[in-house]
This record gives sequence, C-alpha cells and structure tokens, in this order.
Amino acid sequence: MTNSPHRERLEAALQRIGDPKGEGARACLTVYADEARGAADAADGRKRFGRELGLLDGRLLTIKDLFDVKGEPTRAGSKIRAQFPQATQDAAIVRRLRAAGAVIIAKTNMTEFAYSAMGINPHYGTPGNPADRARVPGGSSSGAAVAAADGLCDISIGTDTGGSCRIPASFCGVVGYKPTARLVPRDGALALSQTLDSVGPLAKTVADCALTHAVLAGEEPAKPVPWRLAGLRLGVLIGPLLDELDTTVGNAFEAAQKRLSTAGALLSDLRTSRLSEMQDAMAKGGFSPVEALYVHSAYFDARKGDFDPRVWQRIDAARSMTGLDYVHLANERPRLIAALDAEMAEFDAVILPSTPHVAPTIAEANASDQAFFAHNTRGLRNTAFVNFFDLCAISLPMPTGGLPAGLQIVGRNGADRMLFSIAAAIETALRA
Repeated sequence: MTNSPHRERLEAALQRIGDPKGEGARACLTVYADEARGAADAADGRKRFGRELGLLDGRLLTIKDLFDVKGEPTRAGSKIRAQFPQATQDAAIVRRLRAAGAVIIAKTNMTEFAYSAMGINPHYGTPGNPADRARVPGGSSSGAAVAAADGLCDISIGTDTGGSCRIPASFCGVVGYKPTARLVPRDGALALSQTLDSVGPLAKTVADCALTHAVLAGEEPAKPVPWRLAGLRLGVLIGPLLDELDTTVGNAFEAAQKRLSTAGALLSDLRTSRLSEMQDAMAKGGFSPVEALYVHSAYFDARKGDFDPRVWQRIDAARSMTGLDYVHLANERPRLIAALDAEMAEFDAVILPSTPHVAPTIAEANASDQAFFAHNTRGLRNTAFVNFFDLCAISLPMPTGGLPAGLQIVGRNGADRMLFSIAAAIETALRA
C-alpha cells in the first residue's frame, strides 16, 4: 500500500490537466502545481499519523477564477482585471478550504464576470463539454463543471447567481449545488449581483457536494443520511418551466418521475402564480444588470473594447432602469419570497428539469448575437427563479442514454441539510 495516496492522485490529475489532447488548458486558467504538491504531501503526512483535518483533507479542489487568492489579481475570466492589483488575502471560502486540508489544484475558467449561462469565453477559450467537445459546457462556472467531470479534480467550487452551478452541472453530467445564499460567505469573491450571488460546489456525487458545502458554510461536515423515499412529498412545478422540453430532457424527466413514484415518493402538482409575478416585478430590469454595472462602473465605458461584447450588452441594459424601478423590485422581492415559501410548505422538495434542453453546440450558440441570447435565456429559464426566491437547489444527472440532462431538486430557504438528504436518496434511485 502506498504511503502517499494524495500525492499520487494529485500527480495523476496534473497529468490530465497538462494533456494537450484534453481540456485542461481551457478549463484551468491557473495551475498551482508546486503549492498543491506541498499540500498533498502534508495531507499524506497527517494521514500516516492519524491526524487528518476532516473529510476534505487531501481532496483535490479547483476554485472559480473570481475568488481572491493572495498574491495574484482576480481576473474573473476577463482581460481587464488580469492586470489589476494583487489580492492581499485569500477569499473567505479559500481560507476555509485550506484549513480543512483541501488541496487547491487550479483556478477554473468561467464566463467573463460570471454573466452567461453558456460558458463561452472569447478571451481564454471555451472548455469543451465532456460529453461532446463541440458543445458548450454551460456557465458561468464552465471550467468548474468540466474539471469535475473530466477528473481534473475531485470537487470544484463555483458561484451561482441564476444557475451558474446547476446549468453547467446539468450540461456536463455532474452534481451542482446552489445553497441558501447567506450560509456561505462571499468575502473575496468578485460579485455579479450582491442580491443573488451564492457560492456552491460541483462534484460527481451528492455526498461530496454536501461535505464541501459544510466546510464552506463553517459547519461540521458529515455525509448526508438518505431520506426515505416512501412518503417523500415532491411537488412537480407545473407551468411554463415544463413547456417545450427537448426530447432528451422530457423523456428523462418523465422516467425520473416514474422511478420516484415506484419507490414510494408522493408526487403532486405545484401550480403557482409567483413566477409570473416575479417576471412582472422585473419588467423594468433585474438585479444582476444594475448591480453588475455598479461593480464595473469605473471601467465600463473606458474599457468597452476589452469586454466580451455580449457581457457588455447585458450589463449596459441596466442604464434604462431607474432608481425607483430598482427600489420597487427590492421591495417586491420579500413579499414574493414569503408567498412562494408558504406554497412550498406542503412539500418536502420541488422537482423540475435543471435545463429545458441539452447543451447546444458552441457553433449554434455563437452563430449570432440573436442566437446566443436565445440560447442563454433558455439555459437560465428553469434555474434563475431559485436565486430570486432565495431557495436552495441541486442538479443531479438523470439517466438519458445520451447527452447529459439534470434533475433539479429545490428546497426551502435554510433547508440545505434536508435537501442533501433528499438528493442522496434520489441519486441512488436514479442510478439504480
């Protein structure tokens, strides 16, 4: 038996990252090879003496390019910020991961400034989807999903403002988690929307996401105890979010419902007007454009030519939103959150497809601005409401026999532990 299992796994991962035939160069923008070797050796030493720091000790992690790492600029997938001053300390979640013994192997690629569901990056390249390299990985945590799916790491850390963990998880066939936002500190993470941002993991299993979330949230890590499926109350979110599913997603979602019903889960319809009321509240603009404009205001016009043009257009749309519009939206949100929460109270969780379609090809998404924005809007359709309503949610791979598709399980605000237990049970049922 080897005395250095963590180091050996690290070297294998570094080899995969460096393989010119793989996606490592596009998925991982910065590789911390020497630092990771030191961390892996330290984890092996603790293991030999029975002094492990916890369940993440020695595990290989990547972090999204928008988290501060001391001594380097925080690019956030952009050319502009690549020349910014170096961070003076690690982001809060990076400090927590290091304290738990995690081996941080790389910073992963992302949509510039975290503002797209497709994962396309014109500055650093677009990592190809592991299921079909010609397809988009999803975004904005694109490199995170590819790294997790391709075995470049054990677990990736992303952010989720409208689906940026769950969409790439769905497209790439991994598990992606969006927590109750307040549970994980965002200090040292470049914001897209201070109102909607959250920090979550992507991995191949629910258990790895649960353990990682606990560390990120400053809780005691423990593997989730699967919920009993018999009697589990699941609401199926009936309405426009189930319209126009592509064949792969539609068939997989129908099969998943049948499998859960057979296992004893109680599925019933959830019909709500709150999603249309959310759209009405955002008629003059949403939180993300105006809050992103605030974040990037110092260089937004002066450096226009250095932006991804499509990201610039989305942020520029905020100029039409007035202060009154923003305050109205901010005041409407708590009312709608309370109303939907009351409707969800009769269920243990709510289910729907994570995305209404499988990943489009990069060529399709890049064909024109019109095509890009249509694909982007469709990609966000089933996930963005979770952030607006301040819920927690997870995307699990559904069996499809082809391209990946995700089952989204949505829990109430603060019900993260319960949601992980439900997801662990559903994961087992889907894999059976």
